[in-house]
Amino acid sequence: MLARFREASAHAFERAMADNTQQIIGLLDAPGTEAMLDVGCDDGEKTLLFARALGATCICGTEVVEERVAVARSRGIQVTIADIEDGFPFPDAGFDVVTSNQVIEHLADTDRFVREVYRVLRPGGFAVISTENLASWHNIAALILGWQPFSLTNVTAQRLGLGNPLALHREESWEQPPTWQHRRVFAYRALVELFESHGFEVAAVRGAGYYPLPRSVARLEPRHAAFLTVKVIRPA
Repeated sequence: MLARFREASAHAFERAMADNTQQIIGLLDAPGTEAMLDVGCDDGEKTLLFARALGATCICGTEVVEERVAVARSRGIQVTIADIEDGFPFPDAGFDVVTSNQVIEHLADTDRFVREVYRVLRPGGFAVISTENLASWHNIAALILGWQPFSLTNVTAQRLGLGNPLALHREESWEQPPTWQHRRVFAYRALVELFESHGFEVAAVRGAGYYPLPRSVARLEPRHAAFLTVKVIRPA
């Protein structure tokens, strides 16, 4: 029974992730962009999708896992190996657009992350940031049952699925870098207010994934979607 549920959950999660990628691309409506930065670019596969949507001519990224860096560089991305907890290794106002997908929830110092995004953006530039939603219905259901929310079950190196019997990969050993653990997960209002408190103008918020309800609902009501994506502008 649990195995079938996890299989169905994995399928729903993958569909939500795909929808989320499309939501990000839909917010990258600045054709002719010259320089973009993808913070936490992983192997660069999605970075190239974002760059294509923007028409970016200078594609930069940061990544801390060296094996992923090698793959991203092979795809033509200018990747800097960096722990972004220490700041971004780039000059002020050097980018037209900053993207970051599923990164902010892994950071201990989210204030520094947001300040650095602001710093490296040129005035009038924008950022598109995506993350999991603490207030998604499946996280709320887990809390009602007295379980760890799904988005915070990978918070230890000892095991996956901590505190949630239905979590994906539960009982499996943790074989990923410590930087892949989740530290903070935001809900809709907190994510918006975080960027506003650092001087950004919030232009749009999108949701993706709404299990157990149809995923199309997330486009109408993002506050309880599985993923949130925010587009924020550095004022000119």
